[in-house]
Amino acid sequence: QAHFVESGGGLVQPGGSLTLSCQVSGIFFDRYPMGWYRQISGKERELVAAITGNGTRTHEPFARGRFTITRDNGKATVYLQMTNLKFEDTAVYYCNAVCGTGLRPCFDTWGQGTQVTVSS
Repeated sequence: QAHFVESGGGLVQPGGSLTLSCQVSGIFFDRYPMGWYRQISGKERELVAAITGNGTRTHEPFARGRFTITRDNGKATVYLQMTNLKFEDTAVYYCNAVCGTGLRPCFDTWGQGTQVTVSS
């Protein structure tokens, strides 16, 4: 069964940076595209960025130029480097495998997420 453990969140000032990590187990990691999702309080969970097994990446418009998704297949870990953080980036960030052209999460199970709070 897929298992995701996110870490690296925290409190940061606007313009600051954070790098999130997600350790994955229970699946053949390098066979799956992976994605970072976030859930802003009161809103639906949304995709932030995705990366294929061989490293092809896509980022949602709000993340382009500020966030970068990477992965280490040897460590079964996916990362999200976030720079120039804004108040509106405050959310709980999750990872999951990505399926289909709609870039939906593959699995119904989610990790605990990692809270990112941007505040002055």
